[in-house]
Amino acid sequence: MLKVKTISFSYHKNKPVLKDINFSLQQGEHLCIMGESGCGKSTLLKIIYGLLDLQKGEIFWNKNRVLGPKHYLVPGMDFFKYVAQDFDLMPYTSVSENIKKFLSRFYPKESEKRTQELLDVIEMTAFRNTKVKNLSGGQKQRVAIARALAKEPELLLLDEPFGQIDNFKKNSLRRNLFSYLKEKNIACIVATHDKDDALSFADKLLVIRNKKIIANATPKEIYNAPKEKYVASLFDDVNEITINNKKHLVYPHQLKMVEKPELKATVLNSFFKGSYWLVEAVLDEQKVFFNSSSDLQKGEKINLLIEL
Repeated sequence: MLKVKTISFSYHKNKPVLKDINFSLQQGEHLCIMGESGCGKSTLLKIIYGLLDLQKGEIFWNKNRVLGPKHYLVPGMDFFKYVAQDFDLMPYTSVSENIKKFLSRFYPKESEKRTQELLDVIEMTAFRNTKVKNLSGGQKQRVAIARALAKEPELLLLDEPFGQIDNFKKNSLRRNLFSYLKEKNIACIVATHDKDDALSFADKLLVIRNKKIIANATPKEIYNAPKEKYVASLFDDVNEITINNKKHLVYPHQLKMVEKPELKATVLNSFFKGSYWLVEAVLDEQKVFFNSSSDLQKGEKINLLIEL
C-alpha cells in the first residue's frame, strides 16, 4: 500500500506547489490525478518516486519510507518506475535493446520472451530492430512505458503517458496497458489531462486545484456529482444554470429538447461532432450547450428539459 501523509512541497520559499496532500493506494489499484497545467500533478509524481525532498509530511510504500535525494546518492525507489514526459531513452540502440536494458543478460531466453511480451503490449513488434532515434515522439513514449515495465515494478508512475500518441493508437494502447497492469497486479498512478484515462481505467480519481486535493473518490462518483464547475469541466463542457435562485451543474447530454413548454431557449450555433451536434443556445440570458441528434439553425426557438 502507498500512504501519502499530509505532504507539502515548494520549489521556492513561501511559494508552495502542494499543501497537505493525503491519500492512499492499494497494491494493484489505478489512480488518476487530474487538474489544470501547473497544479502540481507532475511534481507529485516526482515526490512519490523520490526525486524531490519534502518540506512536510511523509510517504510510505508498505513499511518502506520514500525519501528524496538528500538521503540517496541515486534518487528514486527501486520498486517504483517513473515515466516522465522526457523519455530518457538510448537513441542509438534498437527498441528491443532499450527494453532489455534492465533485464538480466544471464537469462537470454527469459529476457527475449519478456521483451516480446512488452512489444506486444505497446504494439511495436514491427519496430523491434528500429533505432530509437528514428522513431516518432509517440513511438518513443510507448518504448519508455515498455522499458519501465521490464522488471515489473510494484508501482508505475506515468506523466501524461499518451500525450504524444495518435488517437487511433491511443485507445488500443490504453486498453492493452491497463489490462496488463491489472493482470500483473501492478499499482499505477497517472497524471493526465485526458478524461478517458480517468473515466475508463482508474479505480480512484484525485483532482488538484490551488495546491490542494478538492476531489477524491471513484471517477463515477466525481463525474456524476461534481461539487464545483471546475471539477465537472475536466470531463466535458458544463453548464451552470440558475433556476429559481438555485445553481445546477449540467452536462450537455443532460439537456434534452422537448415538445412541451419547459425552459425556452434560442439557438446560437451548432457544431458537428460526428454522431451528434453540440448546440450553443441562450437560456434566460445564460449561454448553454446541449447535444442534438440533428443540426439546428441559428435563431431557432426550442424547449429544453434538464435530466439529472
